[in-house]
Amino acid sequence: MNSRNLLLVYHQLLEEDIVKQVAKLKNIDLRQALGIYYKSRLAKQIEEGTYGIDCMSPEWLAQDLLENEPELFSDAPYSTNKE
Repeated sequence: MNSRNLLLVYHQLLEEDIVKQVAKLKNIDLRQALGIYYKSRLAKQIEEGTYGIDCMSPEWLAQDLLENEPELFSDAPYSTNKE
């Protein structure tokens, strides 16, 4: 496996962990958290490798998303059902 493929797998796993953490922190289901994540600037930054942000922990990145992009959560229906 070459380094590009390794980076792709790493980003996929990182994104999965961020989505799970967002769902946990906001008490929303995974589908909602996934939709929110992919609308975020954070998702774009990770995809592009901007600022080395992909080196941060998923917990830190999820919290950063909540703090810096609160508008993404304004219309999210909150649920106690986790998928």
